Amino acid sequence: MNIQNPSRPPTSEEAWLTAAYDELTNNGVEAVKIMALAKRLGVSRTSFYWHFKDREALLEAMIQHWEDKNTGNLVARTEAYAANVSEAIFNLFDCWLDADLFDAALDLAIRNWARNDAALQLRLDQADARREAAMTVMLQRFGYSLDTALVRARTMIYTQIGYISMQIQQPEERRMARMPDYIEVFTGQRPAQVDIDRFMARHQSTETPPTAE
Repeated sequence: MNIQNPSRPPTSEEAWLTAAYDELTNNGVEAVKIMALAKRLGVSRTSFYWHFKDREALLEAMIQHWEDKNTGNLVARTEAYAANVSEAIFNLFDCWLDADLFDAALDLAIRNWARNDAALQLRLDQADARREAAMTVMLQRFGYSLDTALVRARTMIYTQIGYISMQIQQPEERRMARMPDYIEVFTGQRPAQVDIDRFMARHQSTETPPTAE
């Protein structure tokens, strides 16, 4: 039986998840161990079981967070209102610039983890397929054929995965300045200045360096 001092509540579930996230993104899934996390948090390992059945439950919580945040938000941005295809892609670019919408470090960690976990690889494949489908449908709304939309969607996806995997760092000003050029590459059309200005305006106060271009 686990007995804790009632005047000292167990460490929160969020604290365990944050510690596990830090280990996963910095050192890989092998580093996510209950005893090591407890030591990091300065608590006994028994407090872990107030929140999670076992290590697998903790790992599953992180996977579900990744699915909800990264894939869920990306799909939502493809469904956001847009008057033209440039505005639609700029909506999608919000994910790459806002860490509250898309966590690049977590996406990379999940991809690395999946290389040695067949079950997770299946879920990653499903997530990528969901992203691809959403982006393809988005492009089709603006007149692209299915085949063309699919190729352009995959071009965006592969570019983003490569950018994250290479962990490219650039000054924010340079990265932002190139966004219209990426729109032209991905759509075959130069965005109108009004669309560029609207996109730049909503990101001009961003303090966190963007995760991708």
